[in-house]
Amino acid sequence: MSITIGIGLETKRKKQKDNWNIIRIILRRRYLHRPLISAVSASILLLFTAISLFLPSPSLLRPLHLHKNDQVRLNSNWHHEWVPVSGCSSSCVRHIWTSMHSHLFSACSNAHLNFTKANVKTHPDRYLLITTSGGLNQQRTGIIDAVVAAYLLNATLVLPQLDHTSFWKDTSNFSQIFDADWFISFLHNDIKIIKHLPNMGEDKLVMPYTLRVPRKCTPQCYQDRVLPVLIKKRAVRLTKFDYRLSNKLDEDLQKLRCRVNYHALKFTDYIQVMGKLLVERMRMKSKHFIALHLRFEPDMLAFSGCYYGGGEKERIELGEIRKRWKKLRASNPEKVRRHGRCPLTPEEVGLMLRALGFGSEVHLYVASGEIYGGEETLAPLRALFPNFHSKETLATKEELTPFLSFSSRMAALDFIVCGDSDVFVTNNNGNMAKILAGTRRYMGHKPTIRPNAKKLNRLLMNKNNITWQEFASGVTSFQVGFMGEPNELRPGSGEFHENPSSCICQNSELKTLSLGISIPQNQTPENMNNNNNNKDIDEQQFSEEEWSTTDSSLPLQMRTDQAELQELFSD
Repeated sequence: MSITIGIGLETKRKKQKDNWNIIRIILRRRYLHRPLISAVSASILLLFTAISLFLPSPSLLRPLHLHKNDQVRLNSNWHHEWVPVSGCSSSCVRHIWTSMHSHLFSACSNAHLNFTKANVKTHPDRYLLITTSGGLNQQRTGIIDAVVAAYLLNATLVLPQLDHTSFWKDTSNFSQIFDADWFISFLHNDIKIIKHLPNMGEDKLVMPYTLRVPRKCTPQCYQDRVLPVLIKKRAVRLTKFDYRLSNKLDEDLQKLRCRVNYHALKFTDYIQVMGKLLVERMRMKSKHFIALHLRFEPDMLAFSGCYYGGGEKERIELGEIRKRWKKLRASNPEKVRRHGRCPLTPEEVGLMLRALGFGSEVHLYVASGEIYGGEETLAPLRALFPNFHSKETLATKEELTPFLSFSSRMAALDFIVCGDSDVFVTNNNGNMAKILAGTRRYMGHKPTIRPNAKKLNRLLMNKNNITWQEFASGVTSFQVGFMGEPNELRPGSGEFHENPSSCICQNSELKTLSLGISIPQNQTPENMNNNNNNKDIDEQQFSEEEWSTTDSSLPLQMRTDQAELQELFSD
């Protein structure tokens, strides 16, 4: 009996032992597979991570910071929201490339029937010579006004002498920039123009008497100051001839200005051919393109007295440059910026364009000189608009070689591309921006975007505290009146070269609406209904008038005797 019980207990223990062994085996196998499962899971996770890195972002682009030695660094990041890559919706694409009311207006610069012709009024023994000043576009204003001055004085104009000595150091003469024969021929009914002073008996040349008239000299000023000398000396040379004629003139004289600017001044054939080639290459890349005139050179920034957040390094660098002009007063950067006198940075221009509806697919032609901070400063603009072009990227080195040593010829190429672009935008209000704004108005009110810097500054300073939608809405609102529409400026406001209102007329067939209401030149049916309700637009127009009539390329603290320094930075 005892043996039987012992055998039973032993059998029971053996079964329990076997059961435990089975459990151990199962558990061992389970734990052996766990590292394998973990490895597979990790591999899958890494695979998804890699795929996500190579996939394009969901139509969003984060704006960049500039960190290179604290130069021109702006805190532009929306911490809680990204700037969209896309522009406006398909429904608004058509409007961002065209002016809404341009069809209501057309150019009209022909002389009136009672405008006295050159063969009747030109005195045979009076010769006017002028020497221009500044860059290409400042010299252009001098040439235009020289024609009007010659008309006022009943004098023969000798082909203008271009500036060879100022900051720009370009040795080109008139005939190397402009088509001299066309210039003389086109204006033959208005004034007589010759290429050189004639001999005055016994092979003696007339020796011109040199003098300088004050800026904004009126027609009566020319009668009082220049005419007596011209009658006595027979030939007078007016030096540093830039803005030496009043901005406001009789309509006939303003129309003469337009005939000179928009018709008689034509670039030479080889400049025209190269400029049109650049335009053609832009058109091959895209149906529409923006041209940006970007002024952000170290000299200009130093002269402006603005501060761009670059710390002590920026203050020292620009301060040293500023010492070149001993007459400049100490700058007040906050005041200058508050009054909208600081050029927008490349990044700020890019953000403004994106807010106005231009997406990353848009092609951008950039006309600029040396950029303070170099490529690091341009990086945010390139990120916002990757299709980034310039003369240097569109043309070969061989094609540009004839132009490289001549700043005015290079500027002429930019002028052609900017003039032919679908949209022109500038970060400044220098001479090129003004001349192009007026040209584009005259040629059909092609969209021309000039930053409302005074109001945009508030947005830009506060952009880290608002959403992208709020920023974009603010930009769109503040830019009303700054987009190149026909009804933006009051007739006669601003510089005439920027707002040639005397040379822009209503189309006669559209003058009267179906209701029999006549549309004033500076209004359209749309804004007629809103004049009493839209105070913001009225304020924009008032601000624009102030912005245009004062020279915003000059710091607020500049004295009158410093004004001629602007020639260094006007183009």
